[in-house]
Amino acid sequence: MTTPARPVDVLRVHFGDAVQENVPLAPYTSARIGGNADVLVTVKSADELANVMQVIWSQGVSYYILGGGSNVLVSDKGMRGVTVLNRAKEVKFFGGGQPKVWCEAGVVFSNLANRCASKGYAGLEWGAAVPGTIGGAVFGNAGAFGGDVAGNLICAELLTKNGREKFSAAQMGYGYRTSVLKRGDVKAIVLSAELSLKNATKEEVTVKIEEFSERRKATQPPGASMGSMFKNPAGDYAGRLIEAAGLKGARIGNAEISTLHGNFFINHGRTEAEDIRALILLAQKTVKEKFGVELELEIELVGEW
Repeated sequence: MTTPARPVDVLRVHFGDAVQENVPLAPYTSARIGGNADVLVTVKSADELANVMQVIWSQGVSYYILGGGSNVLVSDKGMRGVTVLNRAKEVKFFGGGQPKVWCEAGVVFSNLANRCASKGYAGLEWGAAVPGTIGGAVFGNAGAFGGDVAGNLICAELLTKNGREKFSAAQMGYGYRTSVLKRGDVKAIVLSAELSLKNATKEEVTVKIEEFSERRKATQPPGASMGSMFKNPAGDYAGRLIEAAGLKGARIGNAEISTLHGNFFINHGRTEAEDIRALILLAQKTVKEKFGVELELEIELVGEW
């Protein structure tokens, strides 16, 4: 009787050295925190991502798509199943009266915003403050400085179990930091996106990006950190509530609530995910007790908890 092939072996037959086992995930997250992935597959194009997902689905194994790692807290126990590291980074610009940009889901949003500026295209300046990837931004309707994906998206190419489909911004069902994908209403993988731009000058766009970057530096901590941790409650700010609760500078292990911005948590080195999680629970409990407000996570807890 032959032993069934392990999913990792099936993946390796198709994708070779792109498939690795027992890989630390901390280096792939902005907080530099997290355990190992049982299996890590690195993809470098939207087509590769689609092909990998077809194999994963056919094997019936659990999976997680990891982009910039800026909005996730990976557990200390790591990730079971297959983690797909999305490094699909092709970008195409289209000029004319209504310019637009097409990009694969692994493109880093802040890099894209700066590339637009270098070509004299406006519209994505707010994205210069977004550290994650296009895929994650489309999935969660990322936003900053009054802009968000919903305001720029023309369409996203998604991979469903029925194949590739294009979804308009309306079909994405966007709300504040949410979408049909994030709510689980539609099960799909973001392969690429088309975003609307505006004609401008390189100087105009660069000045705006620099202004946003300076504002970010003045209000957000540098180094290995996570934020925004919580969604802003209606009519208020999570950071303000955390500060008013007297929690700025609160520390558990090597994890700290930033003294610069209460909605950012800092890794001071060798921080465990459980320490960050303990700070999350402390912030939620204290803010609820003092102000009656329930803070809802903006980041995702992933892996085995």
